[in-house]
Amino acid sequence: MIALLLALGSSLAYGCADFLGGLGARKAHVLRTVLVAAPASLAVELLLWPVLGASFSTAALGWGAASGVAAAFALLYRTLAIGPMNVLSPVTALVSAALPVAVGLLQGEHLTTLGLIGLPLALLAVVLVSAGHGVGSARPSRTALLLAFGAGAAIALQLVFLHQAPSGSGVAPLIVGRAVSSAVTLAAAGLLRRRLGPERPAYALSAAAGVLDSLANLLFLLAARSGDLTVVAVITALYPAGTVLLARGVLAERIHRGQLVGLGTAAVAVSLLTLT
Repeated sequence: MIALLLALGSSLAYGCADFLGGLGARKAHVLRTVLVAAPASLAVELLLWPVLGASFSTAALGWGAASGVAAAFALLYRTLAIGPMNVLSPVTALVSAALPVAVGLLQGEHLTTLGLIGLPLALLAVVLVSAGHGVGSARPSRTALLLAFGAGAAIALQLVFLHQAPSGSGVAPLIVGRAVSSAVTLAAAGLLRRRLGPERPAYALSAAAGVLDSLANLLFLLAARSGDLTVVAVITALYPAGTVLLARGVLAERIHRGQLVGLGTAAVAVSLLTLT
């Protein structure tokens, strides 16, 4: 139950971070948004160090660095920018959920009968919630589909790598991962500086997205340490629900029928997984 609650909290934080990051990316080049978000995330994790502790063992350094390389903010936003979003967003979300589930099952995790029902329902909910109106009405390009799979795989690998870090390492994997992803972002921004445009990023939105992403990573790490990756990953992957609800509440965007079905399916799936 604790692991599920932590995973739900992680999902909500990821959804809010994506919403704010998406708003920030509308105002300036996505790399400018990430250049603010990534250091804000790192600052939060450094502040958590004295509270939660950190053991920088070789394994923690290695898995943390791997998770940082896999971090894919810009890749995800670029995927959604190419479009059509109503096709690519479900692809990204499904891949990000399915890969950690497969890893968990291969590592010997087992599901009860209710879990075997709830898990596919949760995966279905991920697709339905992240799909927009008229899904399937537009055909994405091969490049866009490859980017969607790449973004989903990168998100999945980030979660898997964090899960592999030693349970006694505290927040060390998060600190190392964020430092690596920040360095990669700075390098990318330096190489593409002529393409970033003159627009200034939305500093508050971008920083808030970074803080929430850091919180989401922490909650996922705690959830994965106290529960099965198979269940924790698929609950965390329901993050599009938070984005959809925020878009409805803040931007007055319409929630389409399929997304409503997805939200209901997610509630049923979480209930079944809770009973396991």
